Amino acid sequence: MTRMLPNQRLDYSPISSRAPLSLPGGKRLAVWVIVNIEEWDATRTMPRTVLTPPAGGSPTPDVPNWAWHEYGNRVGFWRLLDIFDDFAIPAALAINGSAITTYEPIAKAAQDRSWEFIGHGYTQLNMQKVADEPEDIRKTTQAIETYTGTRPRGWLGPGLTETWETPEHLVDAGYDYVCDWVLDDQPVDLKTANGSIVNVPYTQECNDVAMMLIQHHPAREYRDRAIDQAEQLLHDAKGSARVMALVVHPYIMGAPHRTRYVREVIAHLAKREGVMFTTGAQLCDWHRANRQST
Repeated sequence: MTRMLPNQRLDYSPISSRAPLSLPGGKRLAVWVIVNIEEWDATRTMPRTVLTPPAGGSPTPDVPNWAWHEYGNRVGFWRLLDIFDDFAIPAALAINGSAITTYEPIAKAAQDRSWEFIGHGYTQLNMQKVADEPEDIRKTTQAIETYTGTRPRGWLGPGLTETWETPEHLVDAGYDYVCDWVLDDQPVDLKTANGSIVNVPYTQECNDVAMMLIQHHPAREYRDRAIDQAEQLLHDAKGSARVMALVVHPYIMGAPHRTRYVREVIAHLAKREGVMFTTGAQLCDWHRANRQST
């Protein structure tokens, strides 16, 4: 397969010169919330760490860091779920295929609330390290479809990772959209050797991994940054609608000292004129409908 460089997958398009986009009901900002549910393999080096091993290196088993993540699925998710229930938010569940069985009560809670399930790799492993990428995508797809009865339409690579061929593999597997290309405030079409796939805006900035684990901000930064971003996007959207993603991982924003700030963000957006909550699949369909009408 011919290797396609990232800048060859999409045409440059300045947002200032595009045809205006409209959301239902005159809304200007579409917000979607993505909850990441992952299974960390205790026999491998942990994908992220909160504590550095005292003697250095990457020991296994890494009990402190595995347990730090596990807290999110045992406790943190349920704390966040109360917020989404209180505001009736239609969240999207980006989930490892293996995690559906391991953390089945989480999958059931999402299914009971009609959340959208998004493929997130079979386990939490960089796609470049997966032995057989098409098979990993197939297993993830099958796990979600078997559990929910519906094939997933969206894909989020673990850690936003892709190989050179990931978009082609996703099109072959029947996916309609991907979230890995964080480069726009509106959906865009990515070219592949097998047809196009929609990229739905995701976020690295309003993402708890970046804020809390990499940049080491205080917990309130999540609220402050999200509200500031929403207000700027609402200003930008006076002539054409914008999309904003909010990303949470239960082991991060589900920690007791951080969860209040997720609630405060959702409360602000829920009462803000011009804002609507949606899902990745709905954003993909909206983009396609607008593309066909222009």
